[in-house]
Amino acid sequence: MQNENLRILLYWGGLFFFLLLELHRSYRAPSVSKLRRWLTNLPLSVINGIAYHLVFATTITSLLLANETNQTGLLNVAPLPFWLKTLVSIIILDFVIYIWHLLNHEVPLFWRFHRVHHSDMNMDASTANRFHMGEILLSGLLRLATIHAVGIPLMSYVLFEILVNISIQFHHSSITVPYAFEKIWVLLFTPPSLHRFHHSVKIKERDSNYGVIFSIWDRFLGTMTWRDDQDSIRIGIGSHRDFARLGFWDLMLMPFTRQSR
Repeated sequence: MQNENLRILLYWGGLFFFLLLELHRSYRAPSVSKLRRWLTNLPLSVINGIAYHLVFATTITSLLLANETNQTGLLNVAPLPFWLKTLVSIIILDFVIYIWHLLNHEVPLFWRFHRVHHSDMNMDASTANRFHMGEILLSGLLRLATIHAVGIPLMSYVLFEILVNISIQFHHSSITVPYAFEKIWVLLFTPPSLHRFHHSVKIKERDSNYGVIFSIWDRFLGTMTWRDDQDSIRIGIGSHRDFARLGFWDLMLMPFTRQSR
């Protein structure tokens, strides 16, 4: 319970920390109402968090504890120091999310849900919360399978959840980041300038840069798009440009409307 409370505290604390940074050092001025977007994106985050907790929290915790008690999974085949188990756990979990993210763009059924995230016409820290419940619940099944197969330890998983949430909020945020920092950060991790291309209306750019914590998967597997020009990026989906029809209930129903790319 303490670990869950810490994760929730850091999640919401990080969200509002990046909001304050955006208000002070915004990368670009909003083209649509920031307040209305937040009043759409935050309720999605709340109901998704409640649904995920009710469906998966107990099962995931039980499975993590069982891994440690029964020494099941790949990481327990050979004795490893805790720090190495934690590092390998984070790398494997991040790679699984990379593959899952790629599939959300390539599999039509998954894209129906994932396009809720990409329909945001501006990108900021609240975009990190803009997911359909269907995608969240499907990703929970993948987490369960990965935890069981790999034998992820409890504390390693808690650390991963904290890192992935901070990373998602950071690379979605609309903050001005020093160019020199991003050029170094992108060698291993995902900065905002890299993830902006992933939210481009151009399909070729959108179908790239799937990394969450690490950028190395995109670099090694040929899915990276990177250039210095950021101002030309137009955020969103070409088929969903009517901001008045991107409210909370519109997003909840979006997976069940006509297919689009």
